[in-house]
Amino acid sequence: MATVTANPSIEQLQTTCKTIRRHIVEMIHAAKSGHPGGSLSAVEILVSLYFGGHMRHDVSNPVWPERDRFILSKGHACPALYAVLAEAGYTPVDQLLTLRQMGSIYQGHPDRRFIPLLEASTGSLGLGLSLVLGMGLAARLDQSPSRSYVVLGDGEIQEGQIWEAAMFGAFHKLDNVCAIVDYNRIQLDGFVKDIMEVEPLADKWRAFGWHVIELDGHDLGALAAAWEEAKATKGKPTVLIAHTVKGKGVSFMENNPKFHGVAPTTAELEVALKELA
Repeated sequence: MATVTANPSIEQLQTTCKTIRRHIVEMIHAAKSGHPGGSLSAVEILVSLYFGGHMRHDVSNPVWPERDRFILSKGHACPALYAVLAEAGYTPVDQLLTLRQMGSIYQGHPDRRFIPLLEASTGSLGLGLSLVLGMGLAARLDQSPSRSYVVLGDGEIQEGQIWEAAMFGAFHKLDNVCAIVDYNRIQLDGFVKDIMEVEPLADKWRAFGWHVIELDGHDLGALAAAWEEAKATKGKPTVLIAHTVKGKGVSFMENNPKFHGVAPTTAELEVALKELA
């Protein structure tokens, strides 16, 4: 199990990322279904938050009132979140291979009925930004130091509710909220540019009143700097446009729309694990 330390090195975080990626491909192979591409693209984002010392959370007290909140709005990428929660010590590592089985706590989308420490059940795309903005407003009213984070898919942000929520966040100056767009440029049916182009993405968020940070979503150093910049930004919410690679870390899955929602075969799993060794 990975250790949550106060000041981990980049090398320690990179090792944790490899562990998380191995869990992801093994879980989805065992389930014979799932979403490897978008799970693999989000790994550094989640590892940086949970293991990098940038998000306030306490494994010994998961319901600590002043914890920061995290929501995986693109809930189909839950293998990444489940692996991170397990490696952090919140949930059992030895049950990860029960992904998507009846009765497993690791359901096909995050479900609070099975993992009560989740902040919300997610997977109906377009809702997560509204949820964290509500949490951000509640924290302000409670005079709580809690911050709220949400990971959005780039296909997901084609949903109209995302932009209604974006207006709300800027209007209420919710500077305790940080959204992250996992911008891997591939959605369920193909490339985002061919289905519903979202560019110019940074300009859109700025026009809606958000502070925008564009970065390489696999660069742990850049992510660390971005979290701190978001915390220092006052009077408006922040969005990270994280440029990522769908299927990151597994050569035949990278930038391959097929692996949005297809499990690796046994032969493919062996190749993937060798690459992630």
